[in-house]
Amino acid sequence: MSCSSSSGSEGEEEGFDSYRKGGYHAVRIGDPFSGGRYIAQRKLGWGQFSTVWLAYDTLSSSYVALKIQKSAQQFAQAALHEIEFLSAAADGDLQNTKCVVRLIDHFKHAGPNGQHLCMVLEFLGDSLLRLIRYNRYKGLKMDKVREICRCVLTGLDYLHRELGMIHSDLKPENILLCSTIDPAKDPVRSGLTPLLEKPEGNANGGGGSSTMNLIEKKLKRRAKRAVAKISERRVSMVGGEASSNTERSLDGIDMRCKVVDFGNACWADKQFAEEIQTRQYRAPEVILKSRYSFSVDMWSFGCTAFELVTGDMLFAPKEGNGYGEDEDHLALMMELLGKMPRKIAIGGAKSKDYFDRHGDLKRIRRLKYWPLDRLLVDKYKLPEAEAKEFAEFLSPILEFAPEKRPTAQQCLEHPWMNVVSTQNNADNVESQMRNLHIKG
Repeated sequence: MSCSSSSGSEGEEEGFDSYRKGGYHAVRIGDPFSGGRYIAQRKLGWGQFSTVWLAYDTLSSSYVALKIQKSAQQFAQAALHEIEFLSAAADGDLQNTKCVVRLIDHFKHAGPNGQHLCMVLEFLGDSLLRLIRYNRYKGLKMDKVREICRCVLTGLDYLHRELGMIHSDLKPENILLCSTIDPAKDPVRSGLTPLLEKPEGNANGGGGSSTMNLIEKKLKRRAKRAVAKISERRVSMVGGEASSNTERSLDGIDMRCKVVDFGNACWADKQFAEEIQTRQYRAPEVILKSRYSFSVDMWSFGCTAFELVTGDMLFAPKEGNGYGEDEDHLALMMELLGKMPRKIAIGGAKSKDYFDRHGDLKRIRRLKYWPLDRLLVDKYKLPEAEAKEFAEFLSPILEFAPEKRPTAQQCLEHPWMNVVSTQNNADNVESQMRNLHIKG
């Protein structure tokens, strides 16, 4: 969870029992940090390790995201780990062009629950997951997907080739747009006046009443959600769901984005964990506990690109009768990509749990092969030519053999990444026609 304007679990709160020794730091609007340099403006979100606040930096006269870590030792350690990777990324990107979130500052803050490590990051917008949801899981137009992919690949190329760093948890939640979908949520575009002191009646010491206010707000929010769900059900029962299926315009939304959340990052030559990556974006070599490298990020990138185009996760494994999530995940991969080469199937520390000596799955026998280009046409109704071009770009990235996957740099040079959108072509033709008309 990083510096988004929309972090944290959708529609949930972090839980007030976590505001205790070793837990979160209770922040009030107008609270000063780092000797008064940063002033808390509003809460942006939360994660298992931290809360994130919009803050005003009085030194640079700009808005920033202030990430305040829980104070217990393991959380402080996790923050130091993230600071190490963010600092390395910032030090090598002085021009701020590498599409990786920028660490501005870090410091310690003492509070009633202990000492909290704080990170100050550039303020960014909504996550790609929020964008997918905003678009009602319809899938984005190819030129918009290309724009996003160019930024993500630029970030990965920088991390891999220049820094020797594996992100190891790339997914739509960990890629943030450079600005908010809704301009009203952007403090600069909405013309927000920074709050430089505590509002009246918000003096320190009112902790109990402020917690009560939060609990009341939480209960009101729950009630509103319950009412909304009932009305949604009523609408669908009378056949009124068409309104939610209408396309949302994404025009005017800036698709530039940055890779964020380095809490699970590692150096390629100094890996910490065997189990990395969020389930749906996990590479086969990680499931099988084989060796992994930069190409695990490329696999996650491929899954993310598919999700942007279709609105659906590429792989969403489930436990079944007699088999677990891992085996279902491997089966889903083979239904899309064909049989896993035997050498790879039996080459991991956990291979024997899933595969027999021939490289066949032990418990899932009947696979229904549905190749990527056909899936895009048959299920997602992409035009044949568009599906073929996208599948030609994506298929090598989803190669079972990690060493055969293209690098981020190679992906940036792929013909699909360098297609001029039909809209641009149309604009060019129109301007040429206009010039001809003027000359005529």
